[in-house]
Amino acid sequence: MARQEKTMDAKKKLLDEKVVSISRVTKVTKGGRHFRFSATMVVGDGKGLVGIGTGKANEVPEAIKKGLQAANKNLVRVSLVDNRTISHEAIGSCGRARVLIKPAPEGTGIIAGGAARAVLELAGVKDIVSKSLGSNTKVNVAKATLEALTSVRTAEQIAELRGKKVEEL
Repeated sequence: MARQEKTMDAKKKLLDEKVVSISRVTKVTKGGRHFRFSATMVVGDGKGLVGIGTGKANEVPEAIKKGLQAANKNLVRVSLVDNRTISHEAIGSCGRARVLIKPAPEGTGIIAGGAARAVLELAGVKDIVSKSLGSNTKVNVAKATLEALTSVRTAEQIAELRGKKVEEL
């Protein structure tokens, strides 16, 4: 049991974390207003591993802690070309938020706003252009960006699906 806890702790230390949004949620009841906090977190290792999680609690630090736990459970691997960009354009959507991501030449940097930037940075993408279309809700933009990243396929993956060699493509 102790060994498993150590590996989990070691894994968590390797991942960077960013707060995408913290919002105060109010529930109005007969007895008055009840305030809670919702925190959306992004974690990643900068080498293609990234996850998003949301936590809710009565206090901000607890919400952030729960968000980190949820993000660590939802880690996904993103395929990168030369450890800096993606192989082709992709569109991801979540709710009414849509995010378009395009590969960019070396030295371009991350051209993205807010929530999309946080996801892309922690995923380890260095050169990319992104555009947020539709809704600008931070949580949905972050989820749409992650969906777009996970939908990207490498030439090797496509060749394998078609049963061909990369040179034949």
